[in-house]
Amino acid sequence: MNTPTPAENPLVWCFLQVFSCEGGIQSYVKDILNAYCKAVIEGSTTFASNPASTVLLLRDGIECPNSYKPGLIQFDYFKSKIPLVGRFKLAIALLRTLLITRPPLVICGHVNLAHLVETLCRPLGIPYIVLTYGKEVWDPLPEKYRKALQNARQIWTISHYSRDCACQANQLDPKKFRMLPCMVDGDRFIPGPKPKPLIERYNLQDAKVLMTVARLWSGDIYKGVDVTIRALPQMLQVFPQVKYLVIGRGDDQPRLAQLAEDLGVRQQVVFAGFIPTEELVEHYRVADAYIMPSQEGFGIVYLEAMACGIPVLAGDADGSADPLQQGRLGWQVPHRDPNAVAQACLEILRGKDPRCQGEWLRQQSLQRFGKAAFQANLTELIQAAIV
Repeated sequence: MNTPTPAENPLVWCFLQVFSCEGGIQSYVKDILNAYCKAVIEGSTTFASNPASTVLLLRDGIECPNSYKPGLIQFDYFKSKIPLVGRFKLAIALLRTLLITRPPLVICGHVNLAHLVETLCRPLGIPYIVLTYGKEVWDPLPEKYRKALQNARQIWTISHYSRDCACQANQLDPKKFRMLPCMVDGDRFIPGPKPKPLIERYNLQDAKVLMTVARLWSGDIYKGVDVTIRALPQMLQVFPQVKYLVIGRGDDQPRLAQLAEDLGVRQQVVFAGFIPTEELVEHYRVADAYIMPSQEGFGIVYLEAMACGIPVLAGDADGSADPLQQGRLGWQVPHRDPNAVAQACLEILRGKDPRCQGEWLRQQSLQRFGKAAFQANLTELIQAAIV
């Protein structure tokens, strides 16, 4: 039997979960799979005429809905009530797939699967890459995971900051990293007038509206909602009509509400709670500025806001430097400094800075982070990873 050449074989993808929960990583993975499928359909990848790629999902079950067309991707599910059983079944399926199809590349979707992928791929001489995102690789990893990253053909990550943190914590070679930043759907996130129903719902008539979308967890305060609340008194001296719309839920909300009460700005802070994804665009349109002095691995919300023509404020020492293009598209301030946040917000609300020009913001963000750019980047990375 002749062994197929790499170009004749499909890719293998291995993820923790994609469909059974919502989150930043899951959305990013879906964007990758969508872009890959579109590239295959358009014939712009090495695999345009090949059998379906195999996607192995550790924590998703067969009941999980997905809308991917048959023939492009084959999903195998390994959800189990006993986690070790699911992991064992995934390992057997991965080994069988490697032996039968001899893929040119395995794409490992999380560092927690990297040791398994390395263990099965390396003896067979099959290269693999590992996707990384943010905090999961910013601290020292157990030796087996660190070695799996070190032995990968490439490591893909979402920002230069995330790369630098991972390298420093785990003795990784920066040259092994490739950038695959998040994307924003410019067909969905588009500018529009402030929606009157939301203005009325949140009592924002005649207000200058600052907005943040974030989890409000007590163990996860890095989003900077408390810093923005502390900055409000200074802003109100110049713009008495400022209000702060906070979208998200979590156990830290009572503390934040009490902080606003203590500072005398409780009437200016509106906690909207959880908002479904499909309603986010309308909420962005309510805002005059998107404010999140945070520590992000990337920060897709900044892209969403800018695609809607909304100026943005972020931290100055994190992955937001990439979507903000090192401050060219938005304000970067020390993320725990209320005075710096207040001063930057005042500049935004005055609207004289070029970074407040909504159509320009949208054009610049989509040029680098829109669907077309993401697909081209992914296709180039896959083709470059296959030798």
